[in-house]
Amino acid sequence: MLDAVLPVVVLIALIALTIVVFGISATDGPLQVALLLSAAFAALMAFKNGYRASEVGEAAIAGVASAMSAIFILLAVGALIGAWNMAGTIPTVVDYGVRILNPSIFYLTTAIICAVVGMVTGSSWTTAGTLGVAFVGMATQAALDVLGQAFNISAVNLLPLALLVVFTIRKAPPFLAILGSALFAAILACFTQWDAVKAFVGHPEYGVFTTAVHAIYASMATGFVSKSGNAAVDQLFSRGGMASLLTTIWLVLAALSFAAIMEYAGFLRRLLAPVVERAPTRGRLIAAVNASAIGLNVIAGDQYVADVLPARMFATEFQRRGLAPQVLSRAVEDSGTVTSPLVPWNTCGAYMSGVLGVSTAAYFPYCFFNLLSPILDVIYGFIGFKVPSLTDEQSGETELETAIVS
Repeated sequence: MLDAVLPVVVLIALIALTIVVFGISATDGPLQVALLLSAAFAALMAFKNGYRASEVGEAAIAGVASAMSAIFILLAVGALIGAWNMAGTIPTVVDYGVRILNPSIFYLTTAIICAVVGMVTGSSWTTAGTLGVAFVGMATQAALDVLGQAFNISAVNLLPLALLVVFTIRKAPPFLAILGSALFAAILACFTQWDAVKAFVGHPEYGVFTTAVHAIYASMATGFVSKSGNAAVDQLFSRGGMASLLTTIWLVLAALSFAAIMEYAGFLRRLLAPVVERAPTRGRLIAAVNASAIGLNVIAGDQYVADVLPARMFATEFQRRGLAPQVLSRAVEDSGTVTSPLVPWNTCGAYMSGVLGVSTAAYFPYCFFNLLSPILDVIYGFIGFKVPSLTDEQSGETELETAIVS
């Protein structure tokens, strides 16, 4: 137990020290160093318990490999933001949105639209990286008066957004869908925003073809830089590029390295086992799931670890006590899923902060749904509200699954 606890203590101490010294700029690099140092200490504890260096190294690599799909999506979203800005897609959404949406219900409308789009596309990351960026831009209405001078505002600029919706509805792989929409937007910009494209490239001696290729590559790689001459417009729409999310990817890799070593060495299971044993009642068992998932979001820095590990650890105990599987599923979702964006070094928190340009500390106080979900789930657990029991059919299926796994 001591070997399992010490890496967590080191992690908390290093993270606290980093935040105290660097403040909100901790995620720019210092926090990543703290996580990697914690991963190195966890590896030393694993060596002490008889694990070979090669085994621990392979576990860390496997942990990082599990996030490769998310990393590719991050890179594609970076390219998408840069290309959509250059193509006038985001400026057009901002222009139309500010003219249509009533400022008095702006936040409510934003929440509803993003919720609907998130349900349709099945991806909160895509929604935040596209509409989220546009809505953040709408919040600054100061640039609206001169927006038409910097970009050719037209419904044609919304074609990349429509293409992404089509890709999503047809169940195209997220990376290919996002990257395809980004490439289409960058090419479209060369026809619809030529003045902005030429100003962005900044090489009047280039021919049309060279200028276009330069703009397409640069907007997707390092992001679009608006050079309209208006400070408000240039600051709002000079964003994106794969390079803009490299710090976020660094954060994800560091967090997953620590989590992978902790799980491979059995430290996470050792920490969770006493929690299961000390939850004799239904309410305390559900509270234990919530606490474990939230704790893993902080310690492991990854939503999938916070969802999968408690689900595996508590499944047998829920079955033994006759609780339906959906009770465990809801407990995991109400804690592991929704609190992950609240942790700066978690994959979700790092993504939202990196894409939207707003630190987790800044949006944390307004995340009422995220903060209240685990509280309500625990209350429901103690009072027995919406806590169904295991049916005979479910019990038989679960026992069969357990026997197959065994």
